[in-house]
Order: sequence, then C-alpha cells, then structure tokens
Amino acid sequence: MEETNRQRKIAGVLQKDLVDVLQKAAQDGMKGVIISVSKVHVTADLGVAKVYLSIFPSENRAEMVKGIQSNTPLIRHEMAKRTRNQLRRMPELLFFGDDTLDYIEEIDKSLKGNDADPIKNPDVLERRQKK
Repeated sequence: MEETNRQRKIAGVLQKDLVDVLQKAAQDGMKGVIISVSKVHVTADLGVAKVYLSIFPSENRAEMVKGIQSNTPLIRHEMAKRTRNQLRRMPELLFFGDDTLDYIEEIDKSLKGNDADPIKNPDVLERRQKK
C-alpha cells in the first residue's frame, strides 16, 4: 500500500525534529558518534512511526540503538513539545538500526576486488546443506 501525502509530511516533520533531538544528545554525552535518521515510516493510522537510525562508527550501532530505545519516552516527550502545533497526537516511536551503509561498503569492497575471490578459493562460499 502506498504512503499517503499526510504520512509523508508527518514522517518528514518527525525526521527533521528527531535529527535535532538525537544529535543534541550525541553532542552532550557521546563524543565521536554521528547519528542520522535515514528514514521514517508512519503507519496509515498515524499511530506508529518506525525510525531507522544510521550510526557511525557502526561497531557501536547495536549498543546505541538499545540506549535510544530505553530512552524512547524521553525522546517522545521532547518530540511532542516540538511538534505540538503540527500534530495532535505524537506517534509511538520504534527505533531500528539501519545497516545499508555497511551493505554498500561490502558491495564496494567486492567490486574493487578487495574481497576474497570465490573462484580461486571456494572455501569462502557457504556450503549448502541438504535437508
């Protein structure tokens, strides 16, 4: 099902304000960590917003997403204060780690030839199991 114009507008507002909130928190407590909101999907009833976070360095991603998930009520409250004139009700926020940058990096590494060659070394490939 395609997103409505209203869903896209709300997702854009949430994305812009979430970037401000999360980057301010990252500046206060976490030096050397860059957090960006790569995508926000809002459900049709505008009750749930799925937020995809791109975190650099990626080694800290799982830990950072857990920390952000544990602070969801505080983040939601701050977002409600910021969007009180634009939204009647603040959607529930669900945070997920976005690993598309890692995926792109792996593809780029393979294309440049820095990856192991499965033709020369077939042990690199996973063996298929008969079931």
